[in-house]
Amino acid sequence: MFLTRFFGAGTTPNPCASCQDDDRLEFEVRMAFQPILDATTREVYAYEALVRGANGEGAAEVIAGVRPEQMYRFDQTCRVQAISTAARLGMGARLSINFNPNAVYEPATCIRLTLAAAKMSGFDTGRLIFEVTEAERVRDGSHLVKIFRDYQQRGFMTAIDDFGAGYAGLNLLAEFQPDLVKLDMALVRGIDQSAVRRTIVAGIVAICAGLRCRVLAEGVETQAEYRVLRTLGIELFQGYLFARPQLEALPVVDAALWEALEAG
Repeated sequence: MFLTRFFGAGTTPNPCASCQDDDRLEFEVRMAFQPILDATTREVYAYEALVRGANGEGAAEVIAGVRPEQMYRFDQTCRVQAISTAARLGMGARLSINFNPNAVYEPATCIRLTLAAAKMSGFDTGRLIFEVTEAERVRDGSHLVKIFRDYQQRGFMTAIDDFGAGYAGLNLLAEFQPDLVKLDMALVRGIDQSAVRRTIVAGIVAICAGLRCRVLAEGVETQAEYRVLRTLGIELFQGYLFARPQLEALPVVDAALWEALEAG
């Protein structure tokens, strides 16, 4: 539906042989955006695109309606929608797009729609960040590494999401070093009250520094969490403390919040 409207009937880049029989989506998807902030500059480092339903339904509800045979089409639709909406909103920051590695059959072929959408929208592909989606656990770690390496060679930034949970652990980091490592929210929540969490996060920060990966703390909700994470050397932040996702809009952070954070 959306892909045909965006590219025009008969002009959509041909999918690879493994994907061309995927079912089309019977529903529309839209995008919400949440900022990722750089505490050193107090500026927006990037916006993460988060899938929503036609009426603003949350990601979990939308994803629950995707059948296995539609996963490729859904993944491609979300990518194109994220890029086209970001361009329409005049986004000047980086754009972080979640992707499902289980829906990527061959990186070089499956990236064609993304590249075509960026070209048509006038969006610089050098500002794209690809992070592994939380929706489905990776079935083949080596396949994910292959995708990441292909994206890296194309000049895209890459991110491991939910680091410290499930597939996103040290084994994956040993095989591939992304630009960003996003801490699992379970490590962030209540870190100001947990010496164990502080020790674990400090270790991750040290490892990532040695590998030249930047650590991003997502899910930050309180000033106390922020201050502890900041003292541990983290510079990139995302969470309700700063801004909630907004549907087809680019949230801004009140300068007064930064003053309050630094004053504490």
